[in-house]
Amino acid sequence: MKCFLGNVPIDRVRIMGAINVSPESFYKGSVRVSYGEIAKAASYIEENGADFIDIGAMSTAPYLKTMISQEKEIERIKIAVKAVRDASSLPISIDTPRAASAEVALDLGATIVNDVTGLKYDPSMAKTVHGYDASIILCAYERNTVSGNIIKTTLKALRKSVIIANSANIRSNKIVIDPAIGFFRKKGTHQFFTKMKGTNWFDRDLILINKLRMFQILRKPICVSVSRKSFIGKILNLDPDDRLFGSIATEAVCVLNGASIIRTHNVRETVHAVRIAETLLKYAH
Repeated sequence: MKCFLGNVPIDRVRIMGAINVSPESFYKGSVRVSYGEIAKAASYIEENGADFIDIGAMSTAPYLKTMISQEKEIERIKIAVKAVRDASSLPISIDTPRAASAEVALDLGATIVNDVTGLKYDPSMAKTVHGYDASIILCAYERNTVSGNIIKTTLKALRKSVIIANSANIRSNKIVIDPAIGFFRKKGTHQFFTKMKGTNWFDRDLILINKLRMFQILRKPICVSVSRKSFIGKILNLDPDDRLFGSIATEAVCVLNGASIIRTHNVRETVHAVRIAETLLKYAH
C-alpha cells in the first residue's frame, strides 16, 4: 500500500523542513517570528529540496519551560501558515498536540498534523484529523511512566496510537510513525513527553536510532527528528548552534537503518546526506 504525507507519496526518503515560530525553541537558529522571516525560510526550504514544511508554534522540548497558552499558539499559527502558504507550494504540517490549534492550521491549508503525543493528549485530535482527511505523524507517547525493554515499550506506545487513529477512521495510508527521539525522559516540565525509569534518555535515543528497522513491523513509514538534539550535544559537547555535522551524520545513519522521512532544521545539508545514504542502500542488496 502506497502511503502519503499530505499529497506526497512516501516512495523515497522524504525531507521535512522545520520552521519554529516559538522563540522558546531549543535551537534559536530555527526560530522565525515575523511574516517576512517565515516566508523567506519557507522559500529557502522549498528551493533546497524539501518535500514538506513543519510549523511549530509551541516548543515541546521536555527539558525547557516552554508552555504557552492555546491562544498564543493559535496567534502564531495564523501568521506562520499564511506566510508559508504564500511563499511555498509545499504541503504544510502543523506540530501541535492541541486539536483546536491543529484545526486552525488545517482551516488555513495545512494537510498534516505532527502530534508528539500520538493522539493521546487531546481526545478531540483524532476526530479533527479525520474530519479534514489530514495525514498524521504519530509520535511514541505514554501518559504513564514506562520501564523495561526500550523497543517493546516504544512499539507498544505506537501501536496504541495506531489503534486510536484506526478507530477514528483516519485513512491507513495517511499514518506515519515516529519513535520520539528525545521525548522519553526521567523528568520534564510539561505533559508532552513520556516519563521513563531505569534507562537513561541518552541510551534510549542511541539504541532507537540503531534499531529503527524493528519499527517496520508496524508497516508504516518511519519519521525521525534528530536534528540538533541533545544526544548529539552530549556526544560532541556542543551547543545546538554547533551540532550541524553531528546532525547530518545521524540523519544519514537513520536512512541506512530504515527511516522514510527526516525532519530537519538543515534542509540543504540534509538533502545531500540523505540522497547519498539512499543511493548507498540500493547497492547494499
